[in-house]
Amino acid sequence: MARWVRPALCALRLWGPAGWRSLYTEVRDVPGKGHQGPFPGRTDAVAASLWGVRKASCAVGLAALNSGITGGRRPISSSASASSIFGSGGNGKEKLFLQDIAELIRAGACRKAVAMVGAGVSTPSGIPDFRSPRSGLYSNLQRYDLPYPEAIFELTFFHHNPKPFFALAKELHPGSYRPNVIHYFLRLLHDKGLLLRLYTQNIDGLERVAGIPASKLVEAHGSFASATCTVCRRPFPGKDVWDEVMVDRIPRCPVCTGIVKPDIVFFGETLPQRFLLHVVDFPMADVLLILGTSLEVEPFASLSEAVRSSVPRLLINRDLVGPFAWRPRSRDVVQLGDMVHSVERLVELLGWTEELRDLMRQEAEKLNGRDR
Repeated sequence: MARWVRPALCALRLWGPAGWRSLYTEVRDVPGKGHQGPFPGRTDAVAASLWGVRKASCAVGLAALNSGITGGRRPISSSASASSIFGSGGNGKEKLFLQDIAELIRAGACRKAVAMVGAGVSTPSGIPDFRSPRSGLYSNLQRYDLPYPEAIFELTFFHHNPKPFFALAKELHPGSYRPNVIHYFLRLLHDKGLLLRLYTQNIDGLERVAGIPASKLVEAHGSFASATCTVCRRPFPGKDVWDEVMVDRIPRCPVCTGIVKPDIVFFGETLPQRFLLHVVDFPMADVLLILGTSLEVEPFASLSEAVRSSVPRLLINRDLVGPFAWRPRSRDVVQLGDMVHSVERLVELLGWTEELRDLMRQEAEKLNGRDR
């Protein structure tokens, strides 16, 4: 046995009979544990369908294994422990700051930006996140008389009583909220030809409303833009669903009368096929922007480690999360605090402030025209 195997396994607490048994059990069960649905705290078997593809990225596969061992919340990872033995693999460059990211973009060194966004991007638009103790969505579902908050996104409960979900869907109707400065910053990245892809956990569709084309989006947890009959699987445009939902009717399939469900990923459902684009996008990225996400939900969270170690990663968030907390890289930049203020600061450093204001003014006029 190679000299490094024993110390490595000891560091990972996997040496000895109990450790080997634990490792076997966890590796055996990983495909059924890796995905937690669109919201944390639950597990299902969807990871099995993604397992073969996710192994194509070493970083994603390793993080997925870790999520199986720790339930998706990672104060320390197997990769972090191993790095203390084998070295971090960093490139030894000096620490970067927000100004450095702006200068790299302005100099044309970053032209294939990949963005990962979560609920924190939409909260400035008035949409609640899911986990905040008093203002979060889960804390305000009592009026729907649910057995527990997560039931609103469970297929079994949906088939039994779809009314709570469609009542919530009506509240989240894309016309009820408008994009904010963060969405339009991402739109400006696209307009300048710098956005390779935007991966979003959000189901509010505000990226589309902001004018980012569907070809640039990977809506990891689905969207209301399309829908599917839960019985015959016939596809429908999202507008057909909204026409019914907005008048408090349950949308039904005209062919088989089954319930037509928006293509939102519920617990137990597979992720959209477009999510597999990460296998191509992340190795190509020359900068990774992570905005407003807790990086707790797998397999989305693992993507934060799928870019090359030489690629700058910028976290703009309320809190320090994910690998930025437990395994930072030398080219990581962290900007904590108010999301809007942080993005406006980056825009200022890029010299795009006037362009962004003009874009937001033009888009506001378009949306006002639609509302009339």
